[in-house]
Amino acid sequence: MKTLDSIPTKKIERATKLVTTGAKIGGNYIRYYGEKLLTGTDNKSKLDQNNAKDIYDGLKELKGSALKVAQMLSMEKNLMPQAYVEQFGLAQFSVPPLSGALVKKTIRKYLGADPEDLFDSFSLQSENAASIGQVHRAEKGGKHLAIKIQYPGVSNSISSDLAIVKPIALKMFNLKGKDTDRYFNEVEEKLLEETNYLQELENSQFISRAAKDIPYLSFPKYYPNWTTSKTLAMDWMQGIHLSEYTAQEHTQNARNKLGQTLWDFYMFQIHGLKKVQADPHPGNFLVDKDQLIAIDFGCIKAIPDEFYTPYFELSKKENIENTTVFDTLLRELEILLPTDTMEEQRYFTSLFQKMMRLFTLPFHHRVFDFADSKFWKDITNLSKMFADDDQLRQMNGNRGSKHFIYMNRTFFGLYHLLHDLKASIETDHYKKYLK
Repeated sequence: MKTLDSIPTKKIERATKLVTTGAKIGGNYIRYYGEKLLTGTDNKSKLDQNNAKDIYDGLKELKGSALKVAQMLSMEKNLMPQAYVEQFGLAQFSVPPLSGALVKKTIRKYLGADPEDLFDSFSLQSENAASIGQVHRAEKGGKHLAIKIQYPGVSNSISSDLAIVKPIALKMFNLKGKDTDRYFNEVEEKLLEETNYLQELENSQFISRAAKDIPYLSFPKYYPNWTTSKTLAMDWMQGIHLSEYTAQEHTQNARNKLGQTLWDFYMFQIHGLKKVQADPHPGNFLVDKDQLIAIDFGCIKAIPDEFYTPYFELSKKENIENTTVFDTLLRELEILLPTDTMEEQRYFTSLFQKMMRLFTLPFHHRVFDFADSKFWKDITNLSKMFADDDQLRQMNGNRGSKHFIYMNRTFFGLYHLLHDLKASIETDHYKKYLK
């Protein structure tokens, strides 16, 4: 894979790259409709493949928040065509790394010396390049280290990237009115936190200490002396990425064991710490034998009590079926608004009842099998129904607490990881670790 000697950081440079990508997509549509007209064939899958590749090729050179959005979308397996899921999923592991010269320059800038002077050995070739940073192997005093360095200019380009994306998102999610800023501010705040490796160091040390009693769960040790706002040092952990593990043959018992560890870890964070790693994709976990290794804590969502309480009350089966309680919870969570008409109230109450009856099913069973094909088929059908609903497109989608963004992302990401593992888990098992 080619390396990069520079990354576009100015708004006009990044906007130009996106415009160029848009022109390629336009060309794909012209060819698609031309072929359809001339041959009578409707090769939509080829169009999706071409568009997904061109979009990803453009984003991977921009890196930063633009590529992070692609990574996030790759987890939406039920909402996006498979071609996009596959291409955008590459953002988790496979993007062009920085050149050796730029790596040395970055290390020198933030750690004050060349890597060969700081470490006994340091590989200028990255082991893993993702959306915000890349990881290098190093050794010091017999310790095998992973040194994560951030791409230049990532944090400075977040606001301009979101400004470019905002008009598209407003149309895609049918958001209207000035209150939409709260959603974009939430995303921008989290992306900025992910670019502060000193904050990630604090998150990592806090959660790894708190969750140390959960069996079959491991964490690297972190090294503050080689950590700055743009560099992060930790133990090099042996193992394979979770996506590699799920692609292999394993016994059902092994899959259940790993899935239970993953479930317990997330439920412990949510209910025990009221803070959660809100980016559950395969690139953030390794597996070594029967151990799950958590290696990334850049995206942490704090859950305020005023959201936590109604959010989990809404997941209770008896509350979903109780009209009065359900209505009260929808209002607390800003799903039903004071300005809603009776038609809007009826519509969104019915819509969220359908959603909650389905998405909260794991919480309504003592043991839940995430390989259950009916569960995933129902999710796919419900997603398609919403996508095809003309009435929904006519209504203001600007509703719901800003905290939904990362909490829902956490649960959908977790569900998909457990589905990929084909794991069956005990849903209350985590409670033994709560203090």
